[in-house]
Amino acid sequence: MAYEGSCHCGAVTFSVEGDAPAKAMVCNCSMCRRTGVMLAFGPRSSMTIRGKDALREYHFHTHKIAHQFCTTCGIEPFAVGTAPDGTRTVAINLRCVPAIDLDALEIQHFDGASR
Repeated sequence: MAYEGSCHCGAVTFSVEGDAPAKAMVCNCSMCRRTGVMLAFGPRSSMTIRGKDALREYHFHTHKIAHQFCTTCGIEPFAVGTAPDGTRTVAINLRCVPAIDLDALEIQHFDGASR
């Protein structure tokens, strides 16, 4: 089963192979606080992206995560990085996946502000 999402304007869309997550991570770092993302992680190989030409990258702090923003609407539908074991990963902004009931997610809080 796959689930799908997009930026606000639809210039960037994506699908992820696998079941929709039941858990989300909420981080308090300066970036996540400002954007309000709710994240789920998975292998980059599970995601198909359409509209890559509409994306722009932003790096901050340790520059390990490439935040991906739509150049039209400014929404960050996902970010890409590398897990400690070297696996290319994707952090999906679940707020960009309309089929997910955000209120039903189990929330894990992450203290990114202290790192």
